[in-house]
Amino acid sequence: MKDTSNRYTISEKNTVQKLLLSWFDENQRNLPWRAGYDPYHVWISEIMGQQTQMDRVVQYYNRWMGLFPDVSSVAEAGEQEILKAWEGLGYYSRAKNIRRTAQVLMEEHDGKVPADPEILLALPGVGPYTAAAILSIAYNKPFPVLDANVERVFARLLDLDQSVKAVSVRKKLQNFAKELLPDNQARFFNQALMELGALVCRPKSPKCNCCPLTGRCQSRQRGTINLRPVRVPKAKTIEIVMACGIIVHEELIFVQQRLANDVWGSLWEFPGGRLKEGETPQQAATREILEETELTVSELRPLETVVHHYTKYRVTLHGFTCRLQGKKQTPVLHAASQYRWVSPAGLRDFPFPAGHRRLIEELFVGKNRKKRRK
Repeated sequence: MKDTSNRYTISEKNTVQKLLLSWFDENQRNLPWRAGYDPYHVWISEIMGQQTQMDRVVQYYNRWMGLFPDVSSVAEAGEQEILKAWEGLGYYSRAKNIRRTAQVLMEEHDGKVPADPEILLALPGVGPYTAAAILSIAYNKPFPVLDANVERVFARLLDLDQSVKAVSVRKKLQNFAKELLPDNQARFFNQALMELGALVCRPKSPKCNCCPLTGRCQSRQRGTINLRPVRVPKAKTIEIVMACGIIVHEELIFVQQRLANDVWGSLWEFPGGRLKEGETPQQAATREILEETELTVSELRPLETVVHHYTKYRVTLHGFTCRLQGKKQTPVLHAASQYRWVSPAGLRDFPFPAGHRRLIEELFVGKNRKKRRK
C-alpha cells in the first residue's frame, strides 16, 4: 500500500475540514433524527441503518418512533411486538438486542443512553462503530467513524491500492480518520463524510464534479476512481431450495413459531424445509409438514415461488396451499416452540421472515382476485 503518512499537512487538513463542513451544511439530507440529535434517536437510526437503504430507514424509523417514543417503551414491549415493528428490515437479532439494551438502560442507567464508550460497548448489539457513532453524533465527542461510505471516500482520497478490509489498511484508515477529525465538530464532520460517500462518492458512477474534495482526491488525479476501493472477490452464493405449506382448515391457517436460537428465531412461519435430492417441491412440502408437525396434508396447490437473499445465501421458496387429511388436527411440534390456527387477516399480526411474508401477500392478492371475479 502506498504510504499515507504525512500525506496531508496541517493546512491541507484544515482545508479538507472546512470544505466538508461547508458542503454538509448546504447539502445534508433532512433526516428525522437530526432534528435534535437525541441519543435514543441516534442509537435507533444507527442500528436500523446497518445494511439498509436510507429511504427504508426513514420509513421504519418514523413508524418505530410512533410505537416506541423512548427507551422505556421499548423495554416494556414484548418481543413479538418488537419483531413485528422490525419486520422487513431483516437481521432480527438487531431488534432483539435493542430490546435487551433498553431493559439494561432502564435497570442500570435511568433509561438514558450513556456517553461512556466502555459502557456503550458492553451493551447488547453495540460494537465499536455504533458506539463511535452515538458518541460523536449524539454527544459531539471526538470519536471518528469508519463505515463503508467513509472507507470508500478515504480509499479514493488517498488512492489506496489494497483492500480497505485488510487489517493493516483499516488501522491506518482509523488513524487517518482520527487525525482528520476537527475539534468540537465531530457530530457534523462524521456525518459529512458519511453523507459524501452516500450521495457523491458512490460505489458506482461517483459524482466527482460535485465533490468538494475533487481537487484533493488522489484517485481523481491519477484516473483510478473506478479502481478504488480495491474490490475483493465476492463470496460464492450458496443456493438453497425450500418448500412450505400453508395449511388451511375450517377457514383458519396454521402457523408455527421458530425456535429462539434458530435462524430467524422467534419469528413465525409456515411449516417446511429444504428439498432432498430427487424430491419435487410438492413432495418436500408434504414430507416436511409431516416431520415437523405430524400432520398429513393433501390437495397441494402452488401459490407462489419467491426468491430472497440472506447474507451469502440465495433462497428459493416454493409455497403451496394445502388441506388437512385425516382426523388428526392437533400438531406435535418437532421444529417450533408453539403454533396457532389464525384467520387470514390475523396473519398480519405476526412477524414473518421475508419469504413467508411475500407468500402472505400473494395469498391476499389471490383472495382479492377471486372477489373481483364474483
